[in-house]
Amino acid sequence: MRDRRFIAFTGIWILAALVSSAEDRPNILFIFSDDHTWQTISAYGHPLSKVVPTPNIDRIGEEGIRFDRCLVTNSICAPSRAVVLTGKYSRLNGQMNNFNTFDGGQVTFPKLLQKTGYETAIVGKWHLKSVPTGFDHHEVMRGQGRYYNPVLYTDGEPTEYEGYNTDVVVDRSMKWLTSRDSDQPFMLMCQFKATHGPFQPALRHLGELDDVTVPVPDNFFDDYGGRSRAPANHNTSIAEIMPLSNLSLEYRNIQGEQLEQYRGHFSRANKAFEKADLQGEELALWRYQRFIKNFLLTSKGIDENVGRLLDYLDESGLAENTIVIYAADQGFFLGEHGWYDKRWMYEECLKTPLLVRWPGVAQAGQVSADIVSNLDFAPMFLEMAGASIPGEIQGRSLVPLLKGSAPRNWRKSFYYKYYGERRGGSVSEGYYNHGVPPHEGVAAERYKLIHYKYDDVDEWEFFDHQRDPSEMKSEYGNPEYADKIAYLKTELERLKTKFKIEN
Repeated sequence: MRDRRFIAFTGIWILAALVSSAEDRPNILFIFSDDHTWQTISAYGHPLSKVVPTPNIDRIGEEGIRFDRCLVTNSICAPSRAVVLTGKYSRLNGQMNNFNTFDGGQVTFPKLLQKTGYETAIVGKWHLKSVPTGFDHHEVMRGQGRYYNPVLYTDGEPTEYEGYNTDVVVDRSMKWLTSRDSDQPFMLMCQFKATHGPFQPALRHLGELDDVTVPVPDNFFDDYGGRSRAPANHNTSIAEIMPLSNLSLEYRNIQGEQLEQYRGHFSRANKAFEKADLQGEELALWRYQRFIKNFLLTSKGIDENVGRLLDYLDESGLAENTIVIYAADQGFFLGEHGWYDKRWMYEECLKTPLLVRWPGVAQAGQVSADIVSNLDFAPMFLEMAGASIPGEIQGRSLVPLLKGSAPRNWRKSFYYKYYGERRGGSVSEGYYNHGVPPHEGVAAERYKLIHYKYDDVDEWEFFDHQRDPSEMKSEYGNPEYADKIAYLKTELERLKTKFKIEN
């Protein structure tokens, strides 16, 4: 009899412990933007962010940790998203460019969280062509989606929602949060289209920067000297190439009353622009001002909606047991070197924002200069949830860094690979999409080595960020750096072998 009572008591204790453990596991809210580069997030202190601050995104870092050196493995939309899901480099997860269809049959962190009892959902931008897997609920756009009246698909069924895309994504995210199974911990990926082109702000923000002159980057009129041939063959010039829809000189995917309001705001300025017949530097600067103002105002829409999500967590009593992560799929040029877009291994698009709030674990106000990556997101989410990390995952969990102490063997260098997207013709004719050829390299704490090998080109660039933070002059061939260059070449081969990257 005593044994039976002991067994019964023990069984109840174990069950209670399991229930308690499930209740104690943190919720995970991953907020992910498209091209929302670090220069426009005021927590990072860039001059551009002073024009339109981001107090709500900043709050995540102020109440947790800001990572100042978060690097992406392949600076382009779909590959970056695949890396986040799998924790593996593009070569291993199969998503090397935007043209591939993501293999949803492979192991992803949402699937592993499901197995440990998490309720999982994704709302917003998917951009991987395949049907999302590993999610109990998904409402996603096809392709790039549109800024106004977006269409979201659930199980193949489309629903059009009236309103501004960024607002709608948070509306639908909060709808799911209020209807989910409250007995399970959740993992929600709230993913914005913004700030991707065509850079269309919400109607409520039109005109807010009309009387403002946004600072122009010092290297806006870059002549591309002192480097390899690759950057001179670019096709991402704000002055010459940027599509008219990115400058609100054309209106894509806006209709009805919204179109009338949008066109009505820009019509007077557009007519004045046409009449002025600007040329040369004046034209380039006009185009820059129009582009950067629209970009900053789409950023403002993101920040407002991050605030809505944080307020919801506070008001619903979820804040103390919910980890909030804010990141973007990559950085983006905002006039540096005269460019827009991404893809290059240069700092503006190699680096992406990452801010994490974990109440009771990540001490508020931390700043990390360690080299971290989107490769590390999947193992981080798994460790946060108490799940096992498969050996095939190539990233490392950031949980030790969140707790304030990086392991002694934390990475000191980082491998990058952009595969190029072939369009036909020669490089100078746009053979590679946006004129960006395949390249790979190694980024270290102070130095960066880039290798371009395509067609008849086999050239290197080497930058010293302490002396040349804007990467204006390659020091490759400078005997002063011979030892550093030799070391990084060795490191390049070591990392390629480690991560199973084929030549």
